[in-house]
Amino acid sequence: MTDRYCVFGNPISHSKSPMIHAAFAEQTGEDIDYTAIEAPLDDFAGAWRRFTAAGGRGANVTVPFKEQAFSLCDTLSERARRAGAVNTLLLGADGRSHGDTTDGVGLVRDLEHHGVSLAGARILVLGAGGAVRGVLEPLLAAGPASLLVANRTAAKAEALAVDFADLGEIRGGGFDVVSGPFDVVINGTSASLGGELPPLPDDLFGTGATAYDMMYGAEPTVFLSWAAKRGACTVDGLGMLVEQAAESFFQWRGKRPLTEPVRESLRRTL
Repeated sequence: MTDRYCVFGNPISHSKSPMIHAAFAEQTGEDIDYTAIEAPLDDFAGAWRRFTAAGGRGANVTVPFKEQAFSLCDTLSERARRAGAVNTLLLGADGRSHGDTTDGVGLVRDLEHHGVSLAGARILVLGAGGAVRGVLEPLLAAGPASLLVANRTAAKAEALAVDFADLGEIRGGGFDVVSGPFDVVINGTSASLGGELPPLPDDLFGTGATAYDMMYGAEPTVFLSWAAKRGACTVDGLGMLVEQAAESFFQWRGKRPLTEPVRESLRRTL
């Protein structure tokens, strides 16, 4: 019997998730049907209930529903609890909804895929919204020497640092406190969507540093173009998308798919 999964979002027609999970299913021999569903902005919980009532087993969740997914879960992983958001839902045999967030795992695995070592690294994360909150726990678990969260509104970054202080060396502040060099700089702001760049110093990158943008596209983002001109190795967020999906697939099906062929296939579609 074919098991049903989906991705919820609004809008959702642009989502690459059905393509990714179809590739994972074919690769692993799993019999699943994975679709994209545009949930009503004011009734995400109802959309999830209707999906599970029709036989749905699990779902991915994207903007703007990650916080709503968090609120409806009966149980949560520790990393989801830390993030305050859920991007992976699983319906248990008892009918209870379990939530997790795989974004941070996806980011860390993508960095490792590109040969970036986080242990002992000086890391700068730009932004203090939900995307950043969702990746801090896995980043700190990797054992960096330090992690600075910088945001236009300093108080938001400072509050994040307090929330995660028990996990490692982390501090927060405004862009005015940013002073390099750093080994890894991660852009978690939405500035790339508008073609904007946070106010950053030219001496941001240490020797052999990596600049990572959670956004991706056919062309490098403004942030990655700026970083490349200053000698950084650049990586966009396409691999993070694939890796977080692979972690969700593993939780649902108990099989870990190969991500490299899916990365390459997806890149060709951009």
